[in-house]
Amino acid sequence: MSETRPRGRLPVTVIGGYLGTGKTTLVNRLLRAADGQRLAVLVNDFGATPIDRDLIVSSSGDTLEISGGCVCCSYGSDLMDVLMTLPAQRPDIERVVLETSGVALPGMVASAVTLLLPYRIDGIVVMADVETVRTQADDAYLGDTITRQLSAADLVIANRCDLVDATSLEETLTWLGAHSQAARIIPATRAEIAPELLLGLRDDATPRLSNTLTTPGAPDAASLYESLELDVPADIDVVALGQRLTASTTGVLRAKGILLQPDGRPVALHVVGRRFEIDEAPAGARPGKLVVIGLRARLDRHAVEQALQPRLSTSLRSA
Repeated sequence: MSETRPRGRLPVTVIGGYLGTGKTTLVNRLLRAADGQRLAVLVNDFGATPIDRDLIVSSSGDTLEISGGCVCCSYGSDLMDVLMTLPAQRPDIERVVLETSGVALPGMVASAVTLLLPYRIDGIVVMADVETVRTQADDAYLGDTITRQLSAADLVIANRCDLVDATSLEETLTWLGAHSQAARIIPATRAEIAPELLLGLRDDATPRLSNTLTTPGAPDAASLYESLELDVPADIDVVALGQRLTASTTGVLRAKGILLQPDGRPVALHVVGRRFEIDEAPAGARPGKLVVIGLRARLDRHAVEQALQPRLSTSLRSA
């Protein structure tokens, strides 16, 4: 018999933040630290499921069973449908963690969730990359999304503090405080933060209303972006590909994929703005696909496709 959850509304923690700020890393840290608490993690990252493979016990359709009694669901455009059916399907769940896409407005997502009787918003957590957030906020295309994400936050995690010097970090933390006046600001590196700091952010009796919910004429942020899913040749030079994708002329904001190196070893490529990292591929991950995200007005598909040509990648490395 399934264990039923305590009486009362199910708390929901919304995790937002711009593309590549570290939301996926944070979610995985939460799952690793669940310590017996049964979490339902709902993800929507342009169709990619970000849960670390070694946490997955089994999979069924768009649902993953996670070690420790947790569950991960991919909701796509059907978030409300998933939330409406979740309590009956999984009465053992004690808390919901909802990871929004990088271009979503977490305040508006939270507002929609509160329309469903079984749930209450426990807090809105927004990730920010301290190296890039101020530049992005000044961008004519990105600025409104960035500032409205921050203004909705109960907690801002100022991530990637290891990438800036002390002066720049202090200036950015001050800037974040000015744009997130109702939030706590917590510096972090690689989303390393005590999980208990993310939970219980709101008292049930005093729900916070974000000013993002009252902004008239809000644009559809997702319409500004384009996502490409591309096949990658098996003999690609992964280092050179990362170098090529970080060039400003490509318009790539975020890219990630599991690729095969020339020696046949699978690796994970992560591109965020002008930086890229190559990590060990998760166990069981299938290589050969690359997902690229950029502004519709700036993403150069031809340049991205050219970067995937093996000969071009090889020549870049030797140049």
